[in-house]
Amino acid sequence: MDYMAISFPAIDPVAVALGPVQVRWYGLAYLAGLTLGWLYMRRLLSSPSLWSGQQPPMRPSQADDFLLWATFGTVIGGRLGYVLLYEPTTFFADPARILSVWEGGMSFHGGFLGVSLAVFLFSRYNKLVLLSLGDLAAVSVPFGLFFGRIANFINGELYGRISDVPWAVDFPVHLLDPGDPGGPRHPSQLYEAFLEGVVLFLVIRYFTHYRDALKQPGLCVGIFLCGYAVARIIGEMFRDWDYSRFFTTPYFSTGMVYCVPMLVAGILLINYVNRKRVAEAV
Repeated sequence: MDYMAISFPAIDPVAVALGPVQVRWYGLAYLAGLTLGWLYMRRLLSSPSLWSGQQPPMRPSQADDFLLWATFGTVIGGRLGYVLLYEPTTFFADPARILSVWEGGMSFHGGFLGVSLAVFLFSRYNKLVLLSLGDLAAVSVPFGLFFGRIANFINGELYGRISDVPWAVDFPVHLLDPGDPGGPRHPSQLYEAFLEGVVLFLVIRYFTHYRDALKQPGLCVGIFLCGYAVARIIGEMFRDWDYSRFFTTPYFSTGMVYCVPMLVAGILLINYVNRKRVAEAV
């Protein structure tokens, strides 16, 4: 059967090259996500109406310090998470490749754990409320998710399954994994950019701006955990799964498996916050 497909845009993964120095879109995506997340956090801290008379958990200037902690947590956690959760044998065979972050290969779940550790340490060091800082970090993450998925598309990685939908993209054969057939595929990276970046941001923003979520420490974290898990599971349904990975079967992927604990934790956290709110209202 002949399929109509959109040609993959031939975007050079290197955005700017100055002699031996190369700036890749992948790195710029992380820079954009972290910067916009930091600016959004400062904006929330500077909006008294969102806190309804309560004191924000920290000063806007402290968000500047937290940016550095979050950056290290994202990059180190994301890379180590990818190595340990997805490609342990490949990287242990050539350990030097672990440092080649410009090639792609970052795990959200690893990055999430890295940022969670940064939140814990920063809150302890500055004597801040842990869950409130977690809320501020959670509402800022969708920016990074959006740009990270766009970078995945530019790199031609994490592509979708073969499809005949009108918007299917014909990824070049040299970008496909060995053994994967050519043909039009779902642009699953763009699906996930929309679900994990745009939709998740709007859902959380509704709760922060219309349901006083920031006044209930931990609620935004719970919403984020549930929202991301659902968005990722939906996105995974369109991806071309790598059956060499440990948890992947014909029925679910490794990414789906890693999202289940997040979904459970999110539900438990939301339930805890709601029970605490009801108890305080009595």
